[in-house]
Amino acid sequence: MNDIIKACHLHVTNYLKPGMVALDATAGNGSDTTLLAHCVGPTGRVYALDIQEQALNATRELLALNGVSQRVRLLQESHDRLGELMAEPINLIMFNLGYLPGGDKTITTHCISTMKALDDALRLLVPGGLLSVVTYSGHPGGREEEEEVANWVAGLSSREFSALSMRFMNKPNRPPCLWLVKKASVK
Repeated sequence: MNDIIKACHLHVTNYLKPGMVALDATAGNGSDTTLLAHCVGPTGRVYALDIQEQALNATRELLALNGVSQRVRLLQESHDRLGELMAEPINLIMFNLGYLPGGDKTITTHCISTMKALDDALRLLVPGGLLSVVTYSGHPGGREEEEEVANWVAGLSSREFSALSMRFMNKPNRPPCLWLVKKASVK
């Protein structure tokens, strides 16, 4: 697990509480989904999306190994369909962009679908909800996607959202970046 994912997981585990609802918009190999399932406990719910059957199978296996399968609903769908698929408010939404580790590296997330998904994610978040996005600029299209995310985050209303980015500056080859966006609480 890379350092930025460890940092992401630290923020997620500090935020999520038992009984909350979480969404992993890019299930991948299931590490994030499994973490979310542990955090929300037996009274919470997790949704996990991925377009690849290979990713959902890996996620399903990891959830079963950890005894948390019953807390998670897996959907073979693209993250750009969040607005259509999710009907309930969500406390935390995670995106880990790029490609499936160990999978076909030509199948990646793309700017257009990611930006639509991020807009939908903000609408789905409860007041005080948290959005986590990890971007990778080292693959074809990754730098452009990261730049789009950076511009999107920078353009968010400071009255409605608090946003930050984190990157380990002393790592080679432009390392991944973590973006955290917290929706303002209702006053």
